[in-house]
Amino acid sequence: MRYSQGMNDEPSNIKIIARNRKARYYYQIDSTIEVGIELRGSEVKSLREGRLNLADAYAIVDGSEVILRNLHISPYRMASEATDPDRERRLLLHKREIRKLKAHTEQKGMTLIPLTIYFKGQYAKIELGVGVGRKKYDKRQAIAKADADRKMNQAMRKDVK
Repeated sequence: MRYSQGMNDEPSNIKIIARNRKARYYYQIDSTIEVGIELRGSEVKSLREGRLNLADAYAIVDGSEVILRNLHISPYRMASEATDPDRERRLLLHKREIRKLKAHTEQKGMTLIPLTIYFKGQYAKIELGVGVGRKKYDKRQAIAKADADRKMNQAMRKDVK
């Protein structure tokens, strides 16, 4: 699989449309994969305008395909025919990648969460994370660690000046 550690090492032809910022708070992400998404024409134009809601979206492996659910793409206002904004959308992966994702999600508590939607060249892509839901105490630990890191960075910047 084409797993990556993040979006920082990507080429400059990427235009990020939306990030799911709460995903890393609610889920412990183990790995990520870049996948394509099957869209209709007016949905692409809505994406380019940034008219989507990624907050409640998740993906499931259904047989031999991966389906993205609860991704709301608002209808393009200039479109002649309206599409359902909450329809299920198919994710584009190779068969071996689907088999690996299915094996991951069959483990207890593992789920597929879209982290980022972006255009890579002319194609709409999704960074899909494989992770497990965090417990309440895990969330508190994540917040405490982020606060400690922020304070440490601030102290380092003060020392440099």
